[in-house]
Amino acid sequence: MDDLAGFLRTRRARVDPVAAGIPADSRRRVDGLRREEVAHLSGVSVDYYIRLEQGRATQPSEQVVDALARVLGLDDTERGHLLRLSRQRRRRAKAPGGRVRPELLRVLDLVAGAPAVIVDHRLDVLAGNRLARLLYGRPIPGLNTARHLFLEESDRGLYANWDNCTLDVVGHLRLAAGKYPDDPRLASLIGELSMRSDRFRRLWARADVRARTHGRKVYRHPLVGPLELHHENFALPGESSMELLVLSADPGSPTEDALRLLAGLEVPQELLRTGEQSAVQHRAHPVRS
Repeated sequence: MDDLAGFLRTRRARVDPVAAGIPADSRRRVDGLRREEVAHLSGVSVDYYIRLEQGRATQPSEQVVDALARVLGLDDTERGHLLRLSRQRRRRAKAPGGRVRPELLRVLDLVAGAPAVIVDHRLDVLAGNRLARLLYGRPIPGLNTARHLFLEESDRGLYANWDNCTLDVVGHLRLAAGKYPDDPRLASLIGELSMRSDRFRRLWARADVRARTHGRKVYRHPLVGPLELHHENFALPGESSMELLVLSADPGSPTEDALRLLAGLEVPQELLRTGEQSAVQHRAHPVRS
């Protein structure tokens, strides 16, 4: 799904030669640096670097990875991804299962004032609390946020910053593909998205990687209006590919009031059954006094 050679080629193409200390050349016919320039700047032989980009050399040392990361201007996330790709043939991580421990489900339900979900590396939403079900308007099991974002046209309006969300999702899946290259379900998801979404296919070809840690998300909820939420991603100890994602509102903000309104809606029985697999239409109504 992801490979060292392809990642190096895409990173090399985005480097500004002048910023790398190479004089401007009107005859330059390639984007970014030439392979020979990367080799020279990183202190490796031209032949070795060419073999890396052609997939004929693998497993560069950590010193070589550091040198390439410096020349290519990689950030910490990209450097870690490059290091994982360089070690794939030595040690390939087994894709973890998706069973959520009952103790984690209890913790999830303790988060009462904010939508909260447990997500795996494939962006399958494995469990969610009551507000999360109301936010998405559907049962949580069976929901994959990448499919929801790219393929479900009727739900695209939920994401106010749709373009930025797509960048985050593709970057996350790139990281997951580097970590779990032998995961058939992840490969199937990426193939499905590539075939059905032009935007996903274009973003995937860029080979950008992004780590999801924290940030701002804006939703346009059909019942309570705009929700400006802050997301925090917590890696779950002992659950190697799972994260707890909590979406909170600023105290005293209109979004906090909107979440209270959302929490006061009646929840259809279909949404309360957390084991339900089929998607249902959202039918929440205000509670009558």
